[in-house]
Amino acid sequence: MLTNVSESAERALTSRLRLAVVRLNRRLRAQRTNSAVTLTQISALSCLHKCGPLTPGELAAKEGVQPPSMTRIIGALEELGYASRSPHPSDGRQAIVALTDAGQAYIEADISAREAWLDRRLAELDDGERAILAQAADIIDRMAGNQ
Repeated sequence: MLTNVSESAERALTSRLRLAVVRLNRRLRAQRTNSAVTLTQISALSCLHKCGPLTPGELAAKEGVQPPSMTRIIGALEELGYASRSPHPSDGRQAIVALTDAGQAYIEADISAREAWLDRRLAELDDGERAILAQAADIIDRMAGNQ
């Protein structure tokens, strides 16, 4: 059973961690290369970058949105020239969504800009702090269900 002191410490850790993640995310978002692309669209582009071509339904499931919402997102990405749809090779009712060369270049530039900012911040830390952050990254990934 937790004591009042340990419960208070746990709540403080919860709050500090939440705020730190929010602030870091805000700083990383500020490094975006093109604010005309929404965060939802960037997320879909990132998913296609990581997973490769997907059906709209698969992309919607991976992004945790309803298929009609993903249809609108894909349409916007097509208008920007960042994604394209092609017929599914074995199911005529389906389409395959893929990054275009412009979409690939956009997402790579976006990732590069964010990682360059983060590289500069990490370079300001000593070896011990970077080792702690490496452990923290593993723990946060596990907490987020990505490991």
